[in-house]
Amino acid sequence: MAGLAAAHELRREGHDLTVLEQSGDIGGQWLYDPRSDGADPLGTAAPVRVHSSIYASLRLISPRQTTGFTDFPFSPKNGRDNLRYPGHREVHLYLKDFCDAFGLMEVVRLDTRVLRAAMTPTRQWAVRSVDLKEYQTDEKMFGAMVDEVFDAVVVATGHYSQPRLPGIEGMEAWSGRQMHSHSYRVPEPFRGEVVVVVGCGESGKDIAMEIRGVAKKVYLVAKSMEEVTPGLSKVLAKHGADLHLQLQVKRLCEDGLVVFGDVSGVVADTVIYCTGYSYSFPFLDTDGAITIDDNRVGPLFEHVFPPSLAPSLSFVGVPKKYMDDFGGKYCGFPRVERWKYELLVSSVQNMVDNLETFRDDYQDSDSIRKGVQEWYLSAQLQDGASTRTLHPSP
Repeated sequence: MAGLAAAHELRREGHDLTVLEQSGDIGGQWLYDPRSDGADPLGTAAPVRVHSSIYASLRLISPRQTTGFTDFPFSPKNGRDNLRYPGHREVHLYLKDFCDAFGLMEVVRLDTRVLRAAMTPTRQWAVRSVDLKEYQTDEKMFGAMVDEVFDAVVVATGHYSQPRLPGIEGMEAWSGRQMHSHSYRVPEPFRGEVVVVVGCGESGKDIAMEIRGVAKKVYLVAKSMEEVTPGLSKVLAKHGADLHLQLQVKRLCEDGLVVFGDVSGVVADTVIYCTGYSYSFPFLDTDGAITIDDNRVGPLFEHVFPPSLAPSLSFVGVPKKYMDDFGGKYCGFPRVERWKYELLVSSVQNMVDNLETFRDDYQDSDSIRKGVQEWYLSAQLQDGASTRTLHPSP
């Protein structure tokens, strides 16, 4: 998504560009891949073999009305997923629509993995890539290597692919199955098992609730009670027979025992680490100008430009969160409309209070209802104009 946004803006400014995309289609994380890093379920290798971390049932946690690009609304399409919180496939189709609307596929080179990008003595960038269509095994690359020189490089590889693992005593010797949520796709492999889900973020709660339907027991591990929202409390009360909350994991024992923070324990079949992701740019050679310290990329001016290498090197999509006034103050973004701001706030509160139902059961205020109606009308008009532009009537 970040790469497409950057490509769109650079093209609009008249730059000649090439987008190198390692997958067989655009979409980045939103291109669902049923495969996983089966040989490396913890994702310890860098880079991981499978880029996407999306699981089959994943849906947005933010409304589509607040999710799309400012000049291309995420509007519903006939015959597709028109929910306020659509699934991952609809997001991927939206990104393909975005590419088609602005002709971005003309500059995208698919199935191309960047192996190295380094600055030359002339302050250009030497980029080596490989054609993955000829990639024959997981161990070796047999594709044709391509060496090119560019005036600038934009790094927009995302930050939800390289697993970040906790340091828990006994992980190396534990006899059960361990995996990171990066490799989770569907619940069926956990049928009848005792599963420990470490991490109480959105993916941890999502996966724990889904696995609960097939597993014998699920233990969701939080850092502290501060992570237990009213919505999670409702879920635990409703499904208390097979979904349990624990605080922290003290150690893993060779016989399969998982010891929790209160020194109670359970013999488990699988531990799933929903513990987030690390920034990783294994292809980028900056001779130490860019470092990743405590999962922070720097130094970067405004989270984009490394001072010693600017403007020919930039990063797009590094921040995981930003405040509304940041975009207006530094980037010239229009402020979020009042009804959208209210929709975002009410959506977050509904998720906090009603974890299991917030995507399908919500009560809009009059201002939100009016804003959503106007947004639908505007999106329909814009879609019609775009269709007439791309496909003029005879």
